[in-house]
Amino acid sequence: MKITIKKRNRIVEEYLWCIDRVIRQNWHLIEAAHLDRDDVYQDLAIRLIRAVAGYDPKKGKLEQHILSQLRYELLNCKSAQKRYGFKDAPYDLRGVVISLDALADGDPDWEIHIAA
Repeated sequence: MKITIKKRNRIVEEYLWCIDRVIRQNWHLIEAAHLDRDDVYQDLAIRLIRAVAGYDPKKGKLEQHILSQLRYELLNCKSAQKRYGFKDAPYDLRGVVISLDALADGDPDWEIHIAA
């Protein structure tokens, strides 16, 4: 079922409380992963918009769909790809710090690789 942007936005505003609920329920995880609350909120808000836009009424209630989508997105928030911005980083990569000197010593074309 296709909905208009205006209707989608109204539904998203109505269900913004779901983001706060998921954050509250998983606050210890967010703190343990050293995630910024505002970044998490933003990622969950984008997922909320997508969840509303892709909702199929035949598959259950909207609230259940939204909450499950937000919980799933929260797991993605702690991935190394999101946290460090490495496109092909393994999921469990932690605490990665690479000095620019080490990059320059290892590859003379390092600037080209990180710009891609």
